[in-house]
Amino acid sequence: MWYCSQGTGEDYPHEVSDNMQERNAASGNTGKQAAGEAAAWMVDDGSVIGLGTGSTTAYAIKAIGRRIDEGLDVLAVVTSYQSEMLAIEAGIPLTTLAEHPELDIAIDGADQVDADLNVIKGGGAAHTREKVVAFSSEQFVVVVDDSKMKEKLDHFVPIEVLPYAKDLVMRCVRELGGEPQLRLASRKDGPVITDNGNFVIDASFGVIENVEALAISLSMCPGVVEHGIFTDVTDMVLIGNTDGSVTRLDTLI
Repeated sequence: MWYCSQGTGEDYPHEVSDNMQERNAASGNTGKQAAGEAAAWMVDDGSVIGLGTGSTTAYAIKAIGRRIDEGLDVLAVVTSYQSEMLAIEAGIPLTTLAEHPELDIAIDGADQVDADLNVIKGGGAAHTREKVVAFSSEQFVVVVDDSKMKEKLDHFVPIEVLPYAKDLVMRCVRELGGEPQLRLASRKDGPVITDNGNFVIDASFGVIENVEALAISLSMCPGVVEHGIFTDVTDMVLIGNTDGSVTRLDTLI
């Protein structure tokens, strides 16, 4: 279950810049930027953070970099080469899970979020590392624009698979009622290769009525490295609206 609130500084554990909402709206910035910048203000001084992958997370990374310029002291674990390059460019010091296996907070985007804060991720083919970082964090914050919110999940589910097991996993998806498709690269011939050296199968199931059951079933398919369904891990969702405001959804304890 969750509750939602909308606004600026008073909704967050730290004071958000007073003019953040006005600046986002006035400059025509998207909801993605509003959500990403809001998440950056949730990072405590001295914390070790996880940084996800994607366009919305990129805004958070840049905003954290600006806070570092103002004196914020953090270390970050990244989930992909993309987020690593962005973090280095932003001046964020990097570390690893081997050095810091328990993180204070992780910030990441999503392909879709439902009313129970279940999440589908993996559009950037980084969901395996993103899930490891999410479950290694005391708090997992998802940042999205309002187009990513759904009452029930119906987005295709990315599945990272061992290349050797591609055909078996596709058969498993069909047996579960899904339609699998091997993800192909856009700027080269052949399939997308993840940072872990694996393939990605995108599986469409239509409206997912039982998210947890599907997640368990996919995990049981031999050859599946990890799927993009995240359950029982999201603590907060920050939703950037087109007017520059941010809506917050929290789990109730």
